[in-house]
Amino acid sequence: MDRNNSPSPDVLSPWIRKAIPRGAVGFTAWTERDISLRLSTIRGLRHRIAAGAEDLVEAMKTRPARTPAESVSAEILPLAEACRFLEREASRLLAPKRLGRRGRPVWLFGVEAEVRREPVGTVLIVGPANYPLLLPGVQAVQALAAGNRVLVKPAPGCSAPMILLGAWLEEAGLPPGLFRVLDESAAAVAEAIEEGIDKLVLTGSADTGRVVAEKLARHLVPSTMELSGNDAVFVLPGADLEQVARALAFGLRLNGSATCIAPRRVFVTHGMAAGLEAALLRHVGAIPAVPVSPPTGRRLAALAQDAVAGGARALGALPREDSPAMAPLILVDATPDMALLRAEIFAPLLSLVPVRDMGEALTVAVGSPYALGASVFGPEAQARELAGRIDAGTVTINDLIVPTADPRLPFGGRHASGWGVTRGAEGLLEMTQVKTVSVRKGRLRPHFDQPRAGDEALMLAALRLFHGGPGTRGRALRRLVQAVRGRSAG
Repeated sequence: MDRNNSPSPDVLSPWIRKAIPRGAVGFTAWTERDISLRLSTIRGLRHRIAAGAEDLVEAMKTRPARTPAESVSAEILPLAEACRFLEREASRLLAPKRLGRRGRPVWLFGVEAEVRREPVGTVLIVGPANYPLLLPGVQAVQALAAGNRVLVKPAPGCSAPMILLGAWLEEAGLPPGLFRVLDESAAAVAEAIEEGIDKLVLTGSADTGRVVAEKLARHLVPSTMELSGNDAVFVLPGADLEQVARALAFGLRLNGSATCIAPRRVFVTHGMAAGLEAALLRHVGAIPAVPVSPPTGRRLAALAQDAVAGGARALGALPREDSPAMAPLILVDATPDMALLRAEIFAPLLSLVPVRDMGEALTVAVGSPYALGASVFGPEAQARELAGRIDAGTVTINDLIVPTADPRLPFGGRHASGWGVTRGAEGLLEMTQVKTVSVRKGRLRPHFDQPRAGDEALMLAALRLFHGGPGTRGRALRRLVQAVRGRSAG
């Protein structure tokens, strides 16, 4: 697949119509193919990913503050694992589910029912810049495994890994025209929506999500959106502060801290705050500065300056508005009213918020509109209990970020962090639409008959027999027998 698959905006509309016409024969054939053939294509892709990993690393070399090792560990390996998950589980998850007699209402005697999962049609995937292979890649293979056709709109400068993935999919047996890489411009999304899609999956900022959601609403197109984050970390009494500091330093370092579930707000009790601060100073100092865009630099500088003016202390120099790079910044003694605790932050900035206890931490945490992920450090029993009270889409205990790469786990946020999930079984099923099929056996169809006198009494008696409380069923059964006799006599 070459750059011709990324047309300019002025030719995008006819390009979509030509490449993937609605109701195309190729698409129909793909959806009707046995699921094992679809998964064979994904297996071939996985093998190609393993053989050509160096090519993918090269395709992602434009990522700032990214080492080749990070590209392999954070994107390529998890994508291969996601493919293998589909190979193992998709057939079972997508198979029709036949419902037996158990739980079937008595009055539906003779009815057999099943629930089917069918492709939604055309899925538009809007990819992010921070993980340009893994996130749109997993979403694409899940959409394809479910029988859909896929359009991918990469972030600016991020087409290369998607174009390579598309070429490998066709090598592995994907029919031509079922995976297309669109132009990188924002106009490509609007054009595709106007031309007609059946679902959109977006990874991006909350502001982008709002704009795209409005466009989708006009066409009644459903979506899954993973949006901004400002992740919380809860440090319980008994936590290993050295381990916590190492974890937080990892979160500031990984991918230049441009990770949606990187740690941003650390809630620690007053008695442990000084110890954590000292441990962080030992681990964060060696992390290099990372490039930041001018708008990001100006916004972060303003947030940091406002926090310091409000009483926070900066461990290190505050970022300058005109600086092209930013070293990790830790702000201690942050308070709940500070704007940086409620802002989308995509840079190595961490706030330590001293609290009386974890009850206060939970209260402060919900002041942020974002609820994507959270982490808890401390004794496992207490951490599990606290995890059940945290309002977030994913919670890790005594770790952060890495466990979410498990291909079995769904991933998604709440509130301003989006809706729906990707990955895992639930993410695969989000790429489908439900159809129910019911079959009536035998010839008896009493509901086809004209209403008769006594029908109301019969149905009320049946209602109370099947659903009445204690002491009502005996009387209901007698009334049901009387109603049946009366109806028969009539």
